[in-house]
Amino acid sequence: MDAIFSIAIFLISYLFIILEKVNRALVALTGGILMLCAGLFTWDDAFTSYIDWHTISLLFSMMVLVSITQKTGFFEYIALLLAQRVQGEPVKLLMVVAVLTALGSALLDNVTTVLLFVPVILNLTSMLAQPAFPYLVTIIFSSNIGGTATLIGDPPNIMIGQAVEHLTFVSFLTNLAPIVIIIFIGTLFLMVMLFRKSLLSNPENIRKVQQLNPEEYLVKSPLLYKSLSVMSLTVVGFLLHPILHVDLTTIAVSGALLLLLLTDQDLNAEVVFKEVEWLTLFFFMGLFILVGGLQATGVIDEISKGIIDITEGDLPTTALLILWIAGLFSGVVDNIPFVAATIPVIEEFKDFGMLNLDPLWWALALGACLGGNGSLVGASANVVVAGIAASYGKGISFLRFMKYGVPIVLFSLVIATIYLFLRYLLPYLHGSIV
Repeated sequence: MDAIFSIAIFLISYLFIILEKVNRALVALTGGILMLCAGLFTWDDAFTSYIDWHTISLLFSMMVLVSITQKTGFFEYIALLLAQRVQGEPVKLLMVVAVLTALGSALLDNVTTVLLFVPVILNLTSMLAQPAFPYLVTIIFSSNIGGTATLIGDPPNIMIGQAVEHLTFVSFLTNLAPIVIIIFIGTLFLMVMLFRKSLLSNPENIRKVQQLNPEEYLVKSPLLYKSLSVMSLTVVGFLLHPILHVDLTTIAVSGALLLLLLTDQDLNAEVVFKEVEWLTLFFFMGLFILVGGLQATGVIDEISKGIIDITEGDLPTTALLILWIAGLFSGVVDNIPFVAATIPVIEEFKDFGMLNLDPLWWALALGACLGGNGSLVGASANVVVAGIAASYGKGISFLRFMKYGVPIVLFSLVIATIYLFLRYLLPYLHGSIV
């Protein structure tokens, strides 16, 4: 009964979030409170196990950093330089943004990459009088697809790499990068086709942008130098976090606190905190509690274990089922809980005599990472982009995002299915491998 109740609350809450008739933060929090009232778990469980405070704190810290730095005109300066480099052409800009985001997400990680790109793009679209939505959606898709290519690009890959010792950085690169490149090119083509009519060149705006002097947007004051210094230190910390063994959240919180202390005489901290998008933060808290209800009642575990019952240990069937279940499920809830529940299940396949589990690991990585594009809550990068966009007054509609996200996920999973079948599963079907 607990499991059925948790599923019912989750589905009803999700329906109201999609319809957007009621503030989504209120809906998510109400659903979470109903699960608590039903005794599915305790407040201690919610605060210590289910709410991802790393994501909440990271998002809050970046909102603070961006809010202060934005007052110096720095983001407008960078945006104008980029606009002039691509001669103000909206479609060309979309393609450049997609490529840079995908590369950054593969070499750094997708959360770090979107944290750096989104403020710049929001200012840039404002200058060119272009809609922000196509660029924000493209950044999300590119970050999740690009992050799939490497061990450090997306949290699910990091979790798999930690669980399976022989899967190194090179292993991820050689096994996943080829298909990621194909999916990225296909997705970029689709984005250009879908948005080309709304990304129209305006000669007058382009001429104005080309005539502007980027340096005129910089407010050269102590606030500028303090903001740039702390932002630079924070970015360096993001880049070096695997070496420093300090997580992204700690670096971001430290950067935000340091900048608040340094600018206390220039800006009132209360003013900065008022500019934080609190509704977005509370929405994700409520959503984490909702997903926690599914975890607490064993729903996610049962989905993972059900894979074994359905496939009866057949590797090709299992690999494709993991790919699609991970891909579709990750579009509904954050992919991290699903991956955490599925890793021990895959390890149990050794009991079925499977000596080579690698196809299953690649199926899980592809499904979880690519499936994150299905909705605004499918991956951490989506959460961060939505949060920063909301703080700029450019909130992303949940349902509108899904109209683009779901087809992109289905397209990605079809291509990934063909890739897995041809590269890993064909020999098993021919009986050449036992």
